[in-house]
Amino acid sequence: MKGNYLKSIELVKEKVLSFDEFPFCLPIIKDMGKLEFRSQVTYIVGENGMGKSNFLEALAMNLGFNPEGGSFNFNFSTFDSHSKLGDYIRLAKGARRPKDGFFLRAETFYNLASNIEELDREPGSPRVIDSYGGVSLHEQSHGESFFSLFMHRFGGNGLYILDEPEAALSPLRQISMLSKIHELAGQNSQFIIATHSPIIMAYPDSQILELTEEGVNETSLEETNHYRMMKQFFLDKDRLLHHLFEK
Repeated sequence: MKGNYLKSIELVKEKVLSFDEFPFCLPIIKDMGKLEFRSQVTYIVGENGMGKSNFLEALAMNLGFNPEGGSFNFNFSTFDSHSKLGDYIRLAKGARRPKDGFFLRAETFYNLASNIEELDREPGSPRVIDSYGGVSLHEQSHGESFFSLFMHRFGGNGLYILDEPEAALSPLRQISMLSKIHELAGQNSQFIIATHSPIIMAYPDSQILELTEEGVNETSLEETNHYRMMKQFFLDKDRLLHHLFEK
């Protein structure tokens, strides 16, 4: 790898009028210094409400992606609800530009699939769906359509922003996704992934940024709250369930 396409992100704090307003009140934003992306694979993890999706959306929009997802040339909108955070951040990019890129949002993937079908109804252009495996994403299960995207659409020399890609994937498919990430990392690709899955965040030599009420901490897989909770559950499931259900 000759260097990441995206090197760092920072908040332009002097432009923010109030840190009491959303989304600037979120821990990841309120206490953000310069976040550097030092690995080809960076994970953004943390509990719900910590600002992971807002962070990735602002990042993706500043890179030129559509707020609802897709590659650089997608330009559809079903509901204009994206955060204004993108106007308040500054990115530092590497010397090279990616040849490919994709922003995946689990919550708007249906809209993306619908837009692909609309594009393919227009005459005179190559079928967009052929880059996704050739089968309508609406004619597959949610998990199959996600996996088809990973396996067929992503190529080398790419920058991929993924928001909760595990949402529709079985544990086996999540492991297969790790294999695909490894393949693409070997082809000079960079990933920034928000996830709750300890399987997805298990890629070796990755950078894990965990969001808490105190801000952003760089950590290891084994020290994340997600990993420790899953480990505790499976090591002593009966005891945990007993305390959970007792009245």
